[in-house]
Amino acid sequence: MKIISIILLAASVFLSLKHGWDAFQPANAEQSKMMADLGITKTLMPYFGVFSIIIGLLLLFPQTFFLGNVLNAVTIVLIMALSLNAGNYKMALLEIPFLALPLVLIWLKYPFKF
Repeated sequence: MKIISIILLAASVFLSLKHGWDAFQPANAEQSKMMADLGITKTLMPYFGVFSIIIGLLLLFPQTFFLGNVLNAVTIVLIMALSLNAGNYKMALLEIPFLALPLVLIWLKYPFKF
């Protein structure tokens, strides 16, 4: 169980940091259209990037592990809600496994706690 927890934690941290970093990179036409459909402007992207990086860092420490996972899940639910509001059901459905990830991590607990 601990190995699975470590692998899932590493994946979650990687995804949070990657999405945070990508928010500061120039978006291609497809990404820009997707963000515009969700109602997320280019001005908001750096804030989402910083928030995502903070979530990734919160996951690394046992004291903030739970909070990081809760914020991660809330962010994913927000993306799902924006997708449904925009009529993009496919994107909302694709987010379900990513919503399960922080919830499973909360259930498995912080893997490095002794």
